[in-house]
Amino acid sequence: MLSATLKTGLSDYEIGRKIRALRLKKKMGLVELGRHTGLSPALLSKIERGRLFPTLPTLLRIALVFGVGLEFFFVGARQKPLLAVVRKAERVQLPDQPGARDISYRFESLDYRATERRFNSYFADFLPVPPEKIRVHQHSGVELIYVLQGALGVRVGEEEHALARGDAMYFDSTVPHGYRSRGRGACSAIVVTAA
Repeated sequence: MLSATLKTGLSDYEIGRKIRALRLKKKMGLVELGRHTGLSPALLSKIERGRLFPTLPTLLRIALVFGVGLEFFFVGARQKPLLAVVRKAERVQLPDQPGARDISYRFESLDYRATERRFNSYFADFLPVPPEKIRVHQHSGVELIYVLQGALGVRVGEEEHALARGDAMYFDSTVPHGYRSRGRGACSAIVVTAA
């Protein structure tokens, strides 16, 4: 069962409408498309009406009939200027290490609904951990952190930088880095990454 967030995200691509347009352009009925794809007309009808989202293998079967690639269904997904609203209630909070007992921070994507993102932004809550327990990671690109509240320690390479509320830091994220709350109170920040 898909969550409301996933249904909304998939609906933005209008896959069913695109399949219907291809079918009608070829003057093909659902029964005929079903014969070509091995899919039932009822299933195809549900997909076209947006009641069901096809799996990639199913979508590929349909794409092959019309001589298009899978990218046909995903590029040009928007006719309007890019705009995405992410409500607080829709965000999912994830730990830095899923399944781990000790976590350094929890984060939520602030822009997951935007297609064609040029950067990624997160809201993060940081937990107090001793400096020797900071878990480091690295990724391509750069990172910007803006502290909303509390005291944050950011280790980049071998050096830890202390940031307070209102401080910002920009750094090369290919260098191993990690975070920790340096105080007992709440610590949160906006984190932006770009490749």
